[in-house]
Amino acid sequence: MCTTCGCGGEGATIDGHDGHAHDHGGNPYQPGARRRTQGTGQEGSAGSRRVLVEQAILAKNDALARINRERLAAKGVFALNLVSSPGSGKTTLLVKTIEALRGRLPVAVVEGDQQTSQDAERIRAAGAPAVQINTGKGCHLDALMVGRALERLPLETGGLLMIENVGNLVCPAAFDLGEAHKVVVLSVTEGEDKPLKYPDMFRAASLMLLNKCDLLPHLDFDVEQAVAYARRVNPELRVMRVSARSGEGMADWLAWLEAEAAARRDPGHP
Repeated sequence: MCTTCGCGGEGATIDGHDGHAHDHGGNPYQPGARRRTQGTGQEGSAGSRRVLVEQAILAKNDALARINRERLAAKGVFALNLVSSPGSGKTTLLVKTIEALRGRLPVAVVEGDQQTSQDAERIRAAGAPAVQINTGKGCHLDALMVGRALERLPLETGGLLMIENVGNLVCPAAFDLGEAHKVVVLSVTEGEDKPLKYPDMFRAASLMLLNKCDLLPHLDFDVEQAVAYARRVNPELRVMRVSARSGEGMADWLAWLEAEAAARRDPGHP
C-alpha cells in the first residue's frame, strides 16, 4: 500500500503541469486528496490508524474512478489499464497496437512514468494522442491523475483509451482508474513464478499478455508453468501469447480490442 511505501503523488505532473487541480468549488478533482485522510483514525493503535488511512485513500480514489468511468461511458470509450514490471515491453506492444489499429479504431493514451516524456513521444510518433503523467516519487497512477489527464486528452466517441501504468506489480493492483479491465503484461524474460509473487495484480487482471514470445527459443521459460501459476491465482484469467516483434498473437489481441470497443458503443452494454 502506498501509505507505507511513501508514494503520495504530490509531485505528479501532467505534461509538465502540476497534476493536482485547484479547488474552485464543485470540482471533484480537488488537491490533497491523500493529505486530507491523514487525520483519520485518531483512536486506537498506530496500526489501526494506518488501516483507516489506507481505507480512506482507496475510498476517495474509488469515488474519482467512478467519475472517470462515467465520463468514458458517456462517450462509449473502452478503457484499459496496462500494468507490468518495468521492461516487460508494454510501450513497444502499445506502439504496434496503435499502428495496426490505424483507420480501424481511434486510440488515445495516458502514459505513466516517474520521469521523462519519452514514452508519450513514442506514442505520438505512432499516430495516437498521448498525455504524459510523471509521478515523481510515486509508484503508480491514481484516479485523480487520470481524471486530470482526461481533461487534456482528445477522446473520440467509440474509441479506445490505453492507460500505461508505471512499471510496478504491487501498488497499481489496488487503484481503480476507471478502466474496464486491467491487462497484466508478463514477458518471457521474467520468471514463471511472478503470478505467485505478486498475486494481487494477477488476481485484479482480466487478461494476461505473455509478451516477447519470439525470445522463447533462447530462454528456459516454461510457458505452461507460468500460465498454471497465473490461473492458480485467478482461474478466470484469459491468456494470450504475443510478440510485438514477430507479430505472434497480435491478430487475437487486436480482435479482442475491437470486439470489446464495439460492445461499449452499444448503449445497452453494462
